[in-house]
Amino acid sequence: MITVKEALDKCIVFFRERKMAGARKEAAIVIGDALGMKPLELYMQHDRPLTEKEVEKCREVIIRRVKGEPNQYIKGCVEFLNCVFSVDKRVLIPRMETEILVDKIIKELEEEELEGKALWDICTGSGCIGISLKKRFPELSVTLSDLSEDALEVAKENAERNGVEVRILKGDLLEPFKGEQADYVVSNPPYVREDEYQTLAVEVKHFEPKMALVPGESGLEFYQRFSSELPDYLNPGARVWMEIGMGQGKKVEAFFSEEIWEDVWFEQDWGRMDRFFYATLKDAL
Repeated sequence: MITVKEALDKCIVFFRERKMAGARKEAAIVIGDALGMKPLELYMQHDRPLTEKEVEKCREVIIRRVKGEPNQYIKGCVEFLNCVFSVDKRVLIPRMETEILVDKIIKELEEEELEGKALWDICTGSGCIGISLKKRFPELSVTLSDLSEDALEVAKENAERNGVEVRILKGDLLEPFKGEQADYVVSNPPYVREDEYQTLAVEVKHFEPKMALVPGESGLEFYQRFSSELPDYLNPGARVWMEIGMGQGKKVEAFFSEEIWEDVWFEQDWGRMDRFFYATLKDAL
């Protein structure tokens, strides 16, 4: 029978032999997730013997990780703001940058009367954006939409997991919203160029759904569609928030004509990468 420390040490050696970056940190995450323990608990209980079932679980997750599978998929969930979301290969893993975007939106919505207002989370994936906003603002009417049936199954599970009621629609971009208007639209759409996709890390390229990453050759296809199609689906003064890719800020900004849109701007993240885009539909068109 081996102890927690012995399992951790063996994992570190195994990862180092395979030249995995940050082997010690990765081992603490993987073994911790396998045992349902936080890294600090691993060290506090370093001499606890593992059961045969626990040893087998450790072996399983170590093999999955060394093949490049992301820790979040191995664990099966990820924390995002004040929620926990199930994630697997059907959806993208929620990133810190998206969490920052949602936090910015929350700060804006805290200043508004939201009763009777509608927010659409388009290209919802796991549902992390719309569900987090619904949990924070229960009075807001929230709809999650995606073209992927698999993604919507995960989003539905996450809505139930976080105890919120949201509407879920399947369809291409704005197609499922025909005849409706929204007050707020938020989206983290696919924005990776086809040639850029080939350079992504193995754990992204081989495990996360390409459909949620690559919209086409330029990476700008969805933003161009949003700029021309959204006005027919928005109430006057409606606001739009989107996540964008590196170097896309000025190009996305150019799609949104000053004749229809105002307060159009983009913002960089802490790494000085274009990351967030904002626009407001003019009150009078």
